[in-house]
Amino acid sequence: MNSVCNRTSVETLEIVKLGGEILRQKAVPVTVFGQRLEETVARMIEALDKAQGVGLAAPQVGIGERFFVVQIKGEVPIVFVNPSIIETSPETVACEEGCLSLPGSYADVVRPSAVKVQAFDTKGRPFTLECAGLLARVVQHENDHLDGILFYDHLSELKQKRLLEKYEKIAKHKPGRKHR
Repeated sequence: MNSVCNRTSVETLEIVKLGGEILRQKAVPVTVFGQRLEETVARMIEALDKAQGVGLAAPQVGIGERFFVVQIKGEVPIVFVNPSIIETSPETVACEEGCLSLPGSYADVVRPSAVKVQAFDTKGRPFTLECAGLLARVVQHENDHLDGILFYDHLSELKQKRLLEKYEKIAKHKPGRKHR
């Protein structure tokens, strides 16, 4: 398992696609905060921008540690290190989700419409954030990645099968697809 401490600042981060074992592993807590973590987060934000996504978890770039970044268009990126969702709203909403690790695959997923999350920033300072709307959805999606859960795990067996069949058709026709 890769950790932030084993990464160099010039390394380009590639997004791990479906089939990469790290996507199904439970990430370990971050224990070292500071410059290396900040550099890794900066590269993750670059990768997120390049992929035109809104969230990216460390396991999606081959790092088995508990952190993710969220950048909703027009907003400042938010980094969540060792996050814990401490409260969820009783109201749920179905909304279409996709994943940078399963490009081109989308499905409606039902999730709580709001959450409260506790986390740390890259310097190890704790914070609590109440999230609603798109931010709440992205936080839940990325937090799932830290536990080895993919968005389609929230679907019925039939919908999972259809989504994966469609993904495999798309992936076969994309040159340069890599599994890690």
